[in-house]
Amino acid sequence: MDIQIRKALPADLDVLMDIFEVARRFMQATGNPNQWINGYPGRELMEREVEAGHCFVCIDDRQEIIGTFCFILGEDPTYAYIEDGSWPDQEPYGVIHRLASRGTCPEVAEACVRWCAGQGVHLRADTHADNRVMQHILEKQGFVRCGIIYVANGTPRIAFQRG
Repeated sequence: MDIQIRKALPADLDVLMDIFEVARRFMQATGNPNQWINGYPGRELMEREVEAGHCFVCIDDRQEIIGTFCFILGEDPTYAYIEDGSWPDQEPYGVIHRLASRGTCPEVAEACVRWCAGQGVHLRADTHADNRVMQHILEKQGFVRCGIIYVANGTPRIAFQRG
């Protein structure tokens, strides 16, 4: 399947929220009940991400949105402090956040990483210790574990980088 990627539009928000609900149910069913809780990511956050141009959608051959992710170029303050490891370099990077799919196409993560890698910077991402699925996806896509970072609410995440 040829997956196309474009910036998300305000008109896509209902579909994005549906995809996040599918992803939350999937995470709970696969042993990760604590990562996206209390409706995270919420509609207001996603409205801001769309407005800022950080949110992207993955579109299948039928022109349906099958996945989404946020990609933010530049230094992320959450990544300034890392423990139990270190970043392999201080080269410019972009961060992949909130990668989710409808679960209908296993190639969404690969398409996301391929597109992000095409932006000409190193890639960073993080995920919850319970999110074994995302850890596997990142490692399969060439990311290496670098240590532990803490997200805005103070909870730890495993941090990854791909050169």
